[in-house]
Amino acid sequence: MAEAADFQGTGHSPARRWLRRTASLLAGVPLVAGLLAGTAAPAAQAATQATGGQTVRVALDTLAPSAPVKGDTLTISGTVTNEGKSPVTGAQVDLRVGPRMAGRTAIDDAAARSGVSGDVAPIGGPYKVVIPRLPAGIPQDFALSVPVSKLGLDEDGVYQLGVSVTGKTSSAQYDHVLGIQRTFLPWQPDGTDKKTQLTVAWPLISATHLSAETGRDDQQTPVFENDDLAEELASGGRLEQMVSLGSQLPVTWVIDPDLIATADAMTRNYRVRSGDTTVPGRNQAVAVKWLDSLEKAVKDSKVVALPFADPDLASLAHRGKSVSGALSHLQPATDVADDTVETILHVKPSVDFAWPVDGAIDPSIVDVATSAGADKVITRSDSLQDNLSYTPNAARPIGGGTTAVVSDYRLSTAFQGDMSASSSSTLAVQKFLAQSLAVTLQEPGNERNIVVAPQRTLTAAQAQSMARALRALEPERWTEPTDLVAAAAVGPDEDATTKVPSAARYPKKLRAQELPTRTFLDIKNTQDRFDKFQAILTAPDRVAAPFGNAISRAMSTSWRGDPGGAEQYRDTVDTYLQSLTDEVRLIPKSVLTLSGRSATIPVTVQNQLLQGVQNLVLRLKSDNPTRLKLDGDLAVAERPIKIDGGHSQSVKFTGAGNANGPVQVTAQLYTVDGKLYGDPMTFQVKVSEITPTVMLVIAGGVLLLVLAGVKMYSQRKRAVARKAGAGPADGYGVGESGGDGEGPQGGNGDGDRDGRDDRSATGQDTTGPVPPGPSGSAARDTTGDTHGTKNTAGPKAVEDTEPGQPSDPTPDTGPESADASGAGEKVDR
Repeated sequence: MAEAADFQGTGHSPARRWLRRTASLLAGVPLVAGLLAGTAAPAAQAATQATGGQTVRVALDTLAPSAPVKGDTLTISGTVTNEGKSPVTGAQVDLRVGPRMAGRTAIDDAAARSGVSGDVAPIGGPYKVVIPRLPAGIPQDFALSVPVSKLGLDEDGVYQLGVSVTGKTSSAQYDHVLGIQRTFLPWQPDGTDKKTQLTVAWPLISATHLSAETGRDDQQTPVFENDDLAEELASGGRLEQMVSLGSQLPVTWVIDPDLIATADAMTRNYRVRSGDTTVPGRNQAVAVKWLDSLEKAVKDSKVVALPFADPDLASLAHRGKSVSGALSHLQPATDVADDTVETILHVKPSVDFAWPVDGAIDPSIVDVATSAGADKVITRSDSLQDNLSYTPNAARPIGGGTTAVVSDYRLSTAFQGDMSASSSSTLAVQKFLAQSLAVTLQEPGNERNIVVAPQRTLTAAQAQSMARALRALEPERWTEPTDLVAAAAVGPDEDATTKVPSAARYPKKLRAQELPTRTFLDIKNTQDRFDKFQAILTAPDRVAAPFGNAISRAMSTSWRGDPGGAEQYRDTVDTYLQSLTDEVRLIPKSVLTLSGRSATIPVTVQNQLLQGVQNLVLRLKSDNPTRLKLDGDLAVAERPIKIDGGHSQSVKFTGAGNANGPVQVTAQLYTVDGKLYGDPMTFQVKVSEITPTVMLVIAGGVLLLVLAGVKMYSQRKRAVARKAGAGPADGYGVGESGGDGEGPQGGNGDGDRDGRDDRSATGQDTTGPVPPGPSGSAARDTTGDTHGTKNTAGPKAVEDTEPGQPSDPTPDTGPESADASGAGEKVDR
């Protein structure tokens, strides 16, 4: 494997030889313990060496230059801290230079050492720092400056450096090593004939911040789950540092398009969830500045776009593949990725790369990765292992037209862990440089392409450390920068491994972090509900992108290690979708009574969305068709539904009752393809059948009432007409005893029993229908002349009419008009 890529035949390293000697010493300690009782100082020294314990902690804060050349002066600074309980006296800080390292494995072994023994003698002379007294727990600064010519660097290669502290303690009053910190120094003062082609992936990936929810305005104001992204984008933030550093480095940008889409949403009005409500977001300027910086940084660089939201390929392969439709999200995620990057950053990305978590692959992961259209899979050398004496080219075919781009494990993991302390950063930088030079020196005449793919979400400190290492390689003495696309196109080594490891070799630690099958079942249920909802909308584009992207985010790699957060996000998306679905609903009804054989049954459908709905069908079902049938002779009737946004529609059905009694009726909305939409609404219809005989009786009674009303109306009208046409000389005036007078003895006769026409003094016919007057008074009689004017019967009409016209009817004074008028009965004047 790649770990065997060291110089063969060089024997064991000095460290291993020291370990064997130490083991022999420990085996003999019990036998000579009595002999050593009288020599306390040598015994104490042996014990210190044997246990490997360090009383003083040494931290290397700076080492410059990281890769010196001839004529340079090496400067190392840092701190020493006495971690014992008593002061150290006569302390001295020295620099020790070990022999040339015998390959990449030797570098690993040396980095793992922690004891204080087995190292070469210090350089000594003036190249030391003396600290007379080192109190317990108090850090003491130091700085060493040594000309490179004094280091004894004879051959090109990697050398081990050690900064040690010697001194005396209260329990051991002699000079001995109390602490040491080892690191590496790459020595390649002149350029090699063949340089390693080095590709560095620079990932821009973040957690999920944007929800599926949007505002009800025309702009569809996005709603963020939190405003944490603003902190990362702001000056000094993680992503701001990534862009700032990457813009000055020869890197390939590997971008999750969801990140730049989220940042782009922040450039306009947006809202942030706060408890049960949302508040306005206020970091538009931060997002604008960051996107502007990123656009400039990637202008002349290669950009690789991962599928939108960086889906967890391993989780899909191991947990989601069995869930129907789970893999169908990958191709749309790739399509969205291409459009998003090109639209926002104005560069054409490569979208044919897939990057499983930590580069770990097995056959199922490769299958899932390529199902989205990718034909290149970024893996890692600890997954696709080689058994060669050198590190081969990154690219190699793995079948099915797929290329594995194998990143180097040691270089890719060099900057993991906490890099916030300068001492940790310095050690990581030096080890990275040492490993990169060791790769080149494995086969100096064989130029190879090596890929570095660090962890997905570098911290700011990790990114700064990595940038320091890459800047140290800028002189290009043993490496040259290239890009990921070019590295993937390089021909493979013939002996490089092309067999994908089995599923059994997939790391257990990574498998334990995968999204559970429940995740993909929840996503499927949400997708099914969304498909039904989208199908009824007149403007589905308003919801397609927010929900489609949210579903992709639900299976993001960023949820690893946060199962609770992942579940909460899925629930939030599903709950919001349900709230939108419920905006189109049936209005509940109360009990209806159906009297007679048929009647109209109204059902109201309400649409509270901002857009119209269509492609819906309302079905009304009678649970007892024998008693109540719908639309003629049906048990189930249906109507198409189409409603504008913010409106309701009353849908009418015809119900026919055949027998008395209550009937349960169910209303349910369906999509046009027959899928249920929303909850059913049930109500009760009370059927009260009326027989034909009853109908005839009722009709007869109504007819009699109408005839009686007509007769009363006619009598009143004739009485009014007679009074209006008769003057005092004819006996029709107002008097105490006139037959039609208004005095106490007057009565209303029915008149004109001989069938003669009733006419007013003007000769107009007054027998036409006149609406009845107010309650308690007679109807007002109005007649119109041939010119359209109206004459009102009353005193004024009497004054304007000559009395005693021949055409005036003789008042009927039969027995029916002899009775007095009822109380309050008057002629309307």
